Amino acid sequence: MEKILIIDDNNDICLLLERFLSKQGYKTDSVQRGEDGLTLLRKEAYELVICDFKLPDIDGLEMLRRIKVMHPNTAVIIITGYSDVRVAVQTVKHGAYDYVTKPLYPDEILYTIKSALERRSQSLSQPAGSTAVSGSTTKTTAAKTSAKTILTPDGKRFIFGKSRVADQLQKHIDLIAPTDMSVIITGETGTGKEFVANAIHLKSKRSDKPFVAIDCGALSKELAGSELFGHVKGSFTGAMADKAGSFEFANGGTLFLDEIGNLSYDNQIKLLRVLQERKIRRIGSNQDIPVDVRIIVATNEDLRDAVRQGRFREDIYHRINEFEMHLSPLRERKADIMIFAEHFLELANRQLEKDIQGFEEEAREKLKEYYWHGNLRELQNVVKRAVLLTQGDYIEADVLPHEILSPQYLTPVETAPDVEVSYHPNRPGMPVISQSAANLKSVSESAERAAILKVLEKTGYNKTKAAEVLNIDRKTLYNKLKAYDIHL
Repeated sequence: MEKILIIDDNNDICLLLERFLSKQGYKTDSVQRGEDGLTLLRKEAYELVICDFKLPDIDGLEMLRRIKVMHPNTAVIIITGYSDVRVAVQTVKHGAYDYVTKPLYPDEILYTIKSALERRSQSLSQPAGSTAVSGSTTKTTAAKTSAKTILTPDGKRFIFGKSRVADQLQKHIDLIAPTDMSVIITGETGTGKEFVANAIHLKSKRSDKPFVAIDCGALSKELAGSELFGHVKGSFTGAMADKAGSFEFANGGTLFLDEIGNLSYDNQIKLLRVLQERKIRRIGSNQDIPVDVRIIVATNEDLRDAVRQGRFREDIYHRINEFEMHLSPLRERKADIMIFAEHFLELANRQLEKDIQGFEEEAREKLKEYYWHGNLRELQNVVKRAVLLTQGDYIEADVLPHEILSPQYLTPVETAPDVEVSYHPNRPGMPVISQSAANLKSVSESAERAAILKVLEKTGYNKTKAAEVLNIDRKTLYNKLKAYDIHL
């Protein structure tokens, strides 16, 4: 009999879930505080934990991390209110199987529980690195089995592709994984940097220890120190209890710092101390805590340029840059596009409970020809949308977004500023260029401002999408909007 732990500060929800799940044949326990749940988890293992995101003592993200440290194979489902959905999505990124929103509906939560337990069972019974997959048709299966894959402990399958670039990437992962060398992973947004970091961890000697991923771009200057190093009760306003940081959660395993270039200068100094001494100190504490953590970082900007500009410490750069891996954009890996598309098709079929069997030829050609500004992330979104809209067995071109069917790309002619040219009255044929046009920096800035405005217009003034199209991070885009006096 599978055991389920329910953690929710609402006693009525605990009782409701216990009664309902007991009738479904599950053994259940429930508590109303996070610490009480962790106490039970230290005593025995549960196949599944259902945890409210807002608890009186510990937030859902920290609960998730602690559960995964103690029992990496335990499936976790987060309960959240409507206003917390964006935060709940972050918990899925950090290892939760799924989330359900209040009010709870029996059919929905039972389906989610069964799916989570089934996924957990499959991941435990299938060895990591297996390439066995199931497909609806021979064509779909052939596309998937031609690519190399890695299966994670939570059942997710990572696809490498079959291009020369993909083959080189896997060779680098195989070489670097068994070592403890720090790694910098570079590449555009959406190229799969976290996937590569996870793949390195799974092939390392630390694979049985935690893999903790932190998005430095989402951390404010004030909270980054607490998130990374932890804090003690009363160390600052709002510190109601002691909190362990990401370095402690990742102890013995791997810490992945995504968009490390966004760390504030103060937090870079604290990070340098940890890299040098392998000790952390919680905010407000005088006690050092030894940690054994492998560092993998990722960035979509040039850290060398950031060092030259004084935005990133050179000593940290050299400490983390023991090995660098660059991920090519999807448009340079055309041989892999349909392999990834077939993989995302399978995922979308499962998520949307559909059985689309493949892609019509015209749709395949459109996907292979597109520029893919957002890389794998954009491809996954496009495939999921197409699966939702498809009524037949195969995805046709007409369900693809307009920008893929009729792509429009910026050209130098569109973005270049007008340059006024006249001719000298006494010297025919001698051009005279205005002083403003002759200022190369001014011309460059005008072109850049025009390009930003045009991309913003084409993306419906969606700053996140515009940053992806322009191949810069959001912070850089915001700085340029301020510099060029662009108000939205």
